[in-house]
Amino acid sequence: MHYELIFQHWQLFLDGYKVTVILLFSVFMVSLVLAIILAIFRSSDNSVLRHPIRGYTYFMRGTPLLLQVYIIYYGLGQFESIRASMFWPLLSEAWFCIALGLILNNTAYLTEIIQGALREVPKAIIEGAKSLGMSPIKTFLLVVCPLALRRSIPALSNEFIFVMHSTAVASTITVVDILGAGRKLNTSYYLAYEGFITAAVLYVSIAFSASYCFRALEKRYLDPLSYR
Repeated sequence: MHYELIFQHWQLFLDGYKVTVILLFSVFMVSLVLAIILAIFRSSDNSVLRHPIRGYTYFMRGTPLLLQVYIIYYGLGQFESIRASMFWPLLSEAWFCIALGLILNNTAYLTEIIQGALREVPKAIIEGAKSLGMSPIKTFLLVVCPLALRRSIPALSNEFIFVMHSTAVASTITVVDILGAGRKLNTSYYLAYEGFITAAVLYVSIAFSASYCFRALEKRYLDPLSYR
């Protein structure tokens, strides 16, 4: 194994690491905010709100992420109206396209996770909040939603790791992330696996750090609810 090549190109992997981490956190945070909003509508009794969101989540979860990214990056540019629109400067950028694809995909999964958590909040807690004179809006914002998010931490941890894995798709549309850096090293020196092994180590380091942080969140916010 050519260790010297890996160390000689540490800047390449550092830049790829930065791209992956920035993409991961920006996608996850934006998706989480959007998912909370959509989960609220998904839990609504209003079918006009509920059914379109349900269709969206089924479609995004039922089609491959790579296909979705290809449609955004390669497909949208086929339409003259889009190329002439104010959004084309963004849609012509690979980084924006991969971020948009990941956000749309991840939001669908998070919406189902949070909506399920909202549905599992005990009715007794809601009734207790109402008995204290809290309005339905205050009950939802101050009681139901925080409790659902706390119960969702284990699932959110898994989804965070899933998003990290999904960022590897970025390398297929010219974005040099961790996997892209590994591919570039292998291609430049006709290597078989040095770049990929280095990329795997970097991915594991992110996963380990994320798991540690989410375990701390579980201990802080979820363990006090274990008696329920």
